[in-house]
Amino acid sequence: MGLGSLFKRKDKQPSKQEPTIEFDAELKANLDQNLETLEIMLEKPNDLVIRPFSLGSQDHRCAVVYIDGLVDKQEINNNILKNLQYYAEEQELPTNSHALLDEIESDLVSIGDVSKGKTLDELSFALLYGSAILYVDGVDQALMFDLKGWEMRAIEEPVTESLIRGPREGFIENLRTNMILIRRHIRDPNLRFKTYQIGRRSKKNLVVTYIEGVIHPDIVKEVNRRLKTIDLDDAPESGYVEEWIEDSFLSPFPQLANTERPDRVATSLLQGKIAIMLDGTPFVLVAPVTLGNMLQSPEDYYERWLIGTFLRFLRYGGAFLAMFLPSLYIALVSYNPGLIPAKLAFSIAATREGVPFPAAIEAFIMAFTMELLREAGARLPKTIGQTIGIVGGLVIGDAAVQAGIVSPIMVIVVAVTAIASFAIPSYSATISFRLIRFGFMLAASFLGLYGVILVYIMINIHIVNLKSIGVPYSSPFAPSFFHDWKDLVLRTPVTMRTRRPAYMQTVDKKSRNKEKS
Repeated sequence: MGLGSLFKRKDKQPSKQEPTIEFDAELKANLDQNLETLEIMLEKPNDLVIRPFSLGSQDHRCAVVYIDGLVDKQEINNNILKNLQYYAEEQELPTNSHALLDEIESDLVSIGDVSKGKTLDELSFALLYGSAILYVDGVDQALMFDLKGWEMRAIEEPVTESLIRGPREGFIENLRTNMILIRRHIRDPNLRFKTYQIGRRSKKNLVVTYIEGVIHPDIVKEVNRRLKTIDLDDAPESGYVEEWIEDSFLSPFPQLANTERPDRVATSLLQGKIAIMLDGTPFVLVAPVTLGNMLQSPEDYYERWLIGTFLRFLRYGGAFLAMFLPSLYIALVSYNPGLIPAKLAFSIAATREGVPFPAAIEAFIMAFTMELLREAGARLPKTIGQTIGIVGGLVIGDAAVQAGIVSPIMVIVVAVTAIASFAIPSYSATISFRLIRFGFMLAASFLGLYGVILVYIMINIHIVNLKSIGVPYSSPFAPSFFHDWKDLVLRTPVTMRTRRPAYMQTVDKKSRNKEKS
């Protein structure tokens, strides 16, 4: 029996016509009708709690409605139900239902965040986002009390960004907590938080934060324009937002940075950048970014400037090795052996004796195996993943050499490449460099060093034309802002950094009140 016949058979069965619910419909002045409409819309879930009660000598019929598990029930009992019942016994309540609702809002409940709702859409969103709803019979409005009380993860050290020195606190999945963490770092009255709702069905809160008077206004306008174009049912993670608003979806390079560290976000805001926080994820987006930002870490500024500069040199060297080392090995061994010193060439030739594959195939096999081990280690539990990554690499590498499938020098090249990629602080940038590496290897397999140089030129052309929220991705290299080179590859002393990045075109250009010449 096919699906078509199954559906036809179901259609022949009589079905009860459900009433149509219009979300933008306004509330009625009848309590029973409003509660019935709400139950029909949600199909009477088990976690929907409706607590009816009466107030005063006039027996005003009321009801408190909330979703169990999303609100703090202690707050409802102490600050709503007890307060209303106490005042109803001790004082004379208004006889008019509208006046009663206004008095409850202004005097009878001790809750800070209270607002009125008139439409079913307003009330349903508030209810599903952790608010309690108070209905009063005879009133076509309801009160919404913000009493979010669901379980949340405690503030912990960032998982994906390990650190040696610096604040050991990271963002969590709660949006309000993340906003507080930023306010703790920046106590500037010009710090702005603008809230949006994205997701036609999830209706998640998204907050854009920046420092007014520092950031260029055009960046704020452009980010707001792009966010308003988002049309999704749900955005479960900030990666959805990143992919939607980035300048080029075909580029392998990340055009927005993501981080779990509040100190990194605070530093970016002070540089004139903008941060995007989505409820339900600890990863905050930062824009605009440049290629140089991907090789920087907040810890560069927590150590003395000589140490920070040395660490940056290591990262740039690691990025170079992660992209070029396997392709250079292929090109030199297969096409340009004359460029290798004689003793090293003889040593490589001796280690490759008996290997059945050419250098290119050998390199691709080992590079693919290493990527497979890395991905497997990332997906397994932590206690097992690290063991698989280390033991698997050692065992497979040694077994491949003993079997004569690959040469020992190839194992060294792949191991150094993997270690170099770990030095890059941005996970997204690391994946980009690993992906580009295969392009270099493929070009080196066909054209040798000429292929490597051609791909390198193509990537530079792409980077120069790439933008992040309208800011050139290659800044401050090209276009050149020589003053910004003090904090690019070098990490000059803090006393010498007197201006914000020039490529950001900030309104307040000075990061200190007095600039030293």
